[in-house]
Amino acid sequence: MKIAHIIPGSGGSFYCGNCMRDSKYIRALRDLGHQVIKVPLYLPIFDDAHDLDEVPVFYGAVNLYLKQQFPILRHMPAFVEHALDSKSVLEMAARKAGSTRAKGLEGMTISMLLGEDGGQKEELERLVDWLADEAKPDVVHLSNALLLGLAHRIKQRMNVSMVCSLQDEDVWVDAMDDHFRKEVWDLMSERGKDVDVFIPVSNYFASEIHQRMTIPEKKMQTVHLGVDTADYSPKPITKKEPVIGYLSRMCDENGLAVLVDAFILLRENPEYSTVQLKITGGKTGDDLQFIKDQKRKLAKAKLEADVFWVDEFEGEERQKFFDSVRLISVPVLNGEAFGLYMLEAMASGIPMVQPALGAFPEVIELSGGGVIYGENKPELLAKALGKLIFNDAHLQELSAAGIAGVKAHFDIHAQAKKMVVVYESAVKSS
Repeated sequence: MKIAHIIPGSGGSFYCGNCMRDSKYIRALRDLGHQVIKVPLYLPIFDDAHDLDEVPVFYGAVNLYLKQQFPILRHMPAFVEHALDSKSVLEMAARKAGSTRAKGLEGMTISMLLGEDGGQKEELERLVDWLADEAKPDVVHLSNALLLGLAHRIKQRMNVSMVCSLQDEDVWVDAMDDHFRKEVWDLMSERGKDVDVFIPVSNYFASEIHQRMTIPEKKMQTVHLGVDTADYSPKPITKKEPVIGYLSRMCDENGLAVLVDAFILLRENPEYSTVQLKITGGKTGDDLQFIKDQKRKLAKAKLEADVFWVDEFEGEERQKFFDSVRLISVPVLNGEAFGLYMLEAMASGIPMVQPALGAFPEVIELSGGGVIYGENKPELLAKALGKLIFNDAHLQELSAAGIAGVKAHFDIHAQAKKMVVVYESAVKSS
């Protein structure tokens, strides 16, 4: 089977779980003998920017923004467009403030969802031409529902099967001003009629999306995320110092302030005077002031020397991070649809400590590789961390359960086979 997977890139400036999810699935699908083409939108794909040389980045973020803000630029010379879509310009854009923020991009979101009726119809035709003439897929897989504006024209031109993953669209849409939200959700429901199968990443999010979008139950098939445990090298908990870890984009929405406050509370007790905190996952320009505020809090508590901010988070550096922490917590303020960092941590033998929000309880219950602590408050997180950080026996028990749980329930090769079944059902129904 030949699959074109359309993926919004992050430019590699922060830990992008959705980008990594897609990349891991694509590798596993290729291992099964299927031909999968990554088609990047907006920015280069996380951890795989070399794909830019093989497949063009469609809807280049800089071009897209300028044309939306200044319609006269929709007729700029081709050589200028090409320059704005260059790897260096796009990677620079990824680091700037606002490049991954919904606020201020409501008009752009609506225009994209309007597809051929929106302001990016030329870019849409360019993408569809390339898919029809170069890629020639059996299935087109949209990475998320915010891309549903592409579906009708692709279906109309190519009569190809369409599937769409569902993961955390609410985080983007619900951050918009009230009067935009309903319009966006309604547009996504309407444009979703051209999709054969939707793939929520958790049962929690399948239920959540039904409250916002109109999708027939028969069109929904949950497929959890997955990792290959062979990619990770667990280090025994007893050989690690008492270090708590955080792995995600360093921002307020992902709960970093909750963890920092919990760490400060924990260290107020002399019993935990040797506990340290290590933070990694990258950032954008929007996060710089937030990070300064967290460092200021830590300095006021005289704890800055016990908190390590690690800029590099890919490849070997991520393994070094896993080798150095006993626990990981990413207390996302409102929870999320899954959280790939959970599987990465547990596959590395590191227990997760998460709030009772989103899909966190679902993943912890299936894997057995962590604990849920209830309300997302620093006091409760500090208490949960304090109970575990020196409890070697319990940590080892959770570590072993997490590794086994990931193998049993979240193996990427098994999940990829489930994805193939979804593709086959889409082909039959289209």
